[in-house]
Amino acid sequence: MATPNYSYEKRQRELAKKRKAEEKRQRKLNGPSQSAPAEEGGAPDEGQAGGEAPPAGAPDAQG
Repeated sequence: MATPNYSYEKRQRELAKKRKAEEKRQRKLNGPSQSAPAEEGGAPDEGQAGGEAPPAGAPDAQG
Protein backbone atom coordinates (compact mmCIF):
# COMPACT_ATOMS: atom_id res chain seq x y z
CA MET A 1 0.00 0.00 0.00
CA ALA A 2 1.31 3.43 -0.94
CA THR A 3 1.93 5.99 1.77
CA PRO A 4 0.20 9.37 1.54
CA ASN A 5 2.28 12.28 0.33
CA TYR A 6 1.31 14.95 2.85
CA SER A 7 3.66 17.56 1.37
CA TYR A 8 1.96 17.23 -2.01
CA GLU A 9 -1.50 17.52 -0.47
CA LYS A 10 -0.47 20.57 1.54
CA ARG A 11 0.99 22.23 -1.56
CA GLN A 12 -2.23 21.59 -3.48
CA ARG A 13 -4.27 23.15 -0.67
CA GLU A 14 -1.96 26.18 -0.63
CA LEU A 15 -2.25 26.59 -4.41
CA ALA A 16 -6.03 26.31 -4.24
CA LYS A 17 -6.12 28.94 -1.49
CA LYS A 18 -3.94 31.30 -3.55
CA ARG A 19 -6.07 30.71 -6.63
CA LYS A 20 -9.25 31.42 -4.70
CA ALA A 21 -7.78 34.60 -3.19
CA GLU A 22 -6.65 35.78 -6.63
CA GLU A 23 -10.10 35.14 -8.10
CA LYS A 24 -11.67 37.07 -5.22
CA ARG A 25 -9.26 39.95 -5.80
CA GLN A 26 -10.10 39.99 -9.51
CA ARG A 27 -13.84 40.00 -8.74
CA LYS A 28 -13.35 42.98 -6.43
CA LEU A 29 -11.37 44.85 -9.09
CA ASN A 30 -13.88 44.12 -11.86
CA GLY A 31 -16.89 44.98 -9.76
CA PRO A 32 -20.08 43.03 -9.16
CA SER A 33 -21.38 43.33 -12.75
CA GLN A 34 -18.56 41.20 -14.20
CA SER A 35 -18.25 38.53 -11.50
CA ALA A 36 -19.80 35.72 -13.61
CA PRO A 37 -17.21 35.81 -16.47
CA ALA A 38 -14.37 35.81 -13.93
CA GLU A 39 -15.66 32.55 -12.45
CA GLU A 40 -15.97 30.94 -15.88
CA GLY A 41 -12.42 31.98 -16.71
CA GLY A 42 -11.14 30.36 -13.49
CA ALA A 43 -12.43 26.88 -14.30
CA PRO A 44 -9.99 26.14 -17.19
CA ASP A 45 -7.08 27.32 -15.04
CA GLU A 46 -7.83 24.60 -12.53
CA GLY A 47 -7.70 22.00 -15.27
CA GLN A 48 -4.40 23.32 -16.62
CA ALA A 49 -2.70 23.83 -13.27
CA GLY A 50 -3.61 20.39 -11.96
CA GLY A 51 -3.74 18.39 -15.19
CA GLU A 52 -2.32 15.29 -13.54
CA ALA A 53 -3.11 16.30 -9.98
CA PRO A 54 -6.23 14.69 -8.52
CA PRO A 55 -8.51 16.68 -6.23
CA ALA A 56 -7.66 16.73 -2.54
CA GLY A 57 -10.26 14.04 -1.80
CA ALA A 58 -9.00 11.62 -4.46
CA PRO A 59 -6.02 10.15 -2.53
CA ASP A 60 -8.46 8.90 0.09
CA ALA A 61 -10.49 7.14 -2.57
CA GLN A 62 -7.37 5.49 -4.01
CA GLY A 63 -5.88 4.55 -0.64
